[in-house]
Amino acid sequence: MYRDEPIRAEDLQVLLEAVLRAPTAGNMMLYSVLVIEDQATKERLSQTCDNQAFIAKAPLILVFLADYQRWFDYFHLCQVPKFCAEKGLSWREPDVGELFIALDDALIAAQTAVLAAESLGIGSCYIGDIMENYEVHRELLNLPEYTFPAAMLCLGYYPHDYQRRPRPRFAQEYIVHREGYRRLAGAELRQMFAGVEQDFPAKNRFGAANFGQLMYARKTGSAFAQEMSRSIRAALKNWQGGR
Repeated sequence: MYRDEPIRAEDLQVLLEAVLRAPTAGNMMLYSVLVIEDQATKERLSQTCDNQAFIAKAPLILVFLADYQRWFDYFHLCQVPKFCAEKGLSWREPDVGELFIALDDALIAAQTAVLAAESLGIGSCYIGDIMENYEVHRELLNLPEYTFPAAMLCLGYYPHDYQRRPRPRFAQEYIVHREGYRRLAGAELRQMFAGVEQDFPAKNRFGAANFGQLMYARKTGSAFAQEMSRSIRAALKNWQGGR
């Protein structure tokens, strides 16, 4: 998948500088980036992220955290709770609104890294499974209370003879809506999925009779999807201080 070659220090610096220039809510930079190069940590992540062996072979891993911890540590340093009490203002700990805006920041930063990497001949793969096994990842990555692992990127140089081929996407007419959301009707859904349905394997390990059944069994209804939801609930409870 990648060349057996570490990411050069100067290229990593370009990636990180690009990340730091990513758009961010209120210029607060509500994200942190964990640079993972230790092989033992990569091996562990390959196990905890749905047993995907290729993760351990990636020369570089970047974990993007939604991070409000830094700001609330700063608020306490600045005695904001005391200030609120004196001024009749309401003091509150981070809630779901803060989590979601920090998630926006983290994902924008991650995609900025992807674009910068492509310009350097570095391929990337998003790993959403970093949202699973919250308790394990919290300990492994030393995550404080007001952080959440929004995305993980595996990165490595493309092989010298690699031909980049963009994967097919759904047509624009089904994805882009004008002025408001337009729910697709049955016929349009059939048209939208016609291309992928052509490649549907009649014999599959799930016993699915069509592409919709196959994708539900593989993704939405899978054990890892259920674990992801459980893990996010646990993380959200921790973020809200057990509330």
